[in-house]
Amino acid sequence: MENNGKKQIQLFYCVQSEGLARRIAQHCDSIHLQSISWRNFDDGFPNLFINKAQDIRGQHVAFLASFSSPDVIFEQISVIYALPKLFIASFTLVLPFFPTGSFERVEEEGDVATAFTMARILSNIPKSRGGPTSLVTYDIHALQERFYFGDDVLPCFETGIPLLLSRLRQLPDADNITIAFPDDGAWKRFHKQLLHFPMVVCAKVREGDKRIVRIKEGNPEGRHVVIVDDLVQSGGTLIECQKVLATQGATKVSAYVTHAVFPRQSWSRFVPNNSDGSGSPFTYFWVTDSCPVTVKAIENKTPFEVLSLAGSIADALQI
Repeated sequence: MENNGKKQIQLFYCVQSEGLARRIAQHCDSIHLQSISWRNFDDGFPNLFINKAQDIRGQHVAFLASFSSPDVIFEQISVIYALPKLFIASFTLVLPFFPTGSFERVEEEGDVATAFTMARILSNIPKSRGGPTSLVTYDIHALQERFYFGDDVLPCFETGIPLLLSRLRQLPDADNITIAFPDDGAWKRFHKQLLHFPMVVCAKVREGDKRIVRIKEGNPEGRHVVIVDDLVQSGGTLIECQKVLATQGATKVSAYVTHAVFPRQSWSRFVPNNSDGSGSPFTYFWVTDSCPVTVKAIENKTPFEVLSLAGSIADALQI
């Protein structure tokens, strides 16, 4: 099960994550892709088959999931619960984006913290011969969510920030970068990984009936400012931050988010109308491939650039 000191990993994947799975396998010759037949009965419920199930006995097995919508979660959970029971040596679940992470608080009686619900579901994955399941996820919305998981799953919290840092070093104005955070939550989440950059912190303040974005601290004047956050939904806050930063003298504004959720094709707000790419308020918009449906939609569209998690995931599978 080991070759040249590396574990031989049998990597299964959902339909949406096939592209990322192939990129992961390209990074490491000890990762071998396996397949699942994703079918449905006439009533719409899953009709699933794990191919070559007997061949993975005694092997280290991983599953690359994408909970991109509630419609696909049940079929993937069914496979996730089945794989550890096939007499495998160990089981790792790679869930790059933990989708209910932003619903972690109960602010009034009746709120349902679905982040806790999802963590409980994943905490009950059956044990393999090697013990509890390892869970690899990236930039979960709030670090305290690690305490939502039970003792029968071992969460490994990774980050996409090293990918951003590597890309920033390649820029011609790499010595003129300032990092901006759209709110205090993003600052708390990421500032310790970005300490060698000047920083700007934004905040939403109430003016009459409106909540508007203001700069709370820092100076963007004359700088290429990169807004950093864990995820984007509609993108409204990022757009408002860009306007404020540009008004206060930023020469360029770019953005990075680990998880490009973009429901209802809201990514289109960031795509310039001009075919040459001019007219976009963002110089770059970096995202990872944690949300494969979005990545497919924004492919080759300015100002988006995808930083792949494939190498990082390949390394995490060897832990």
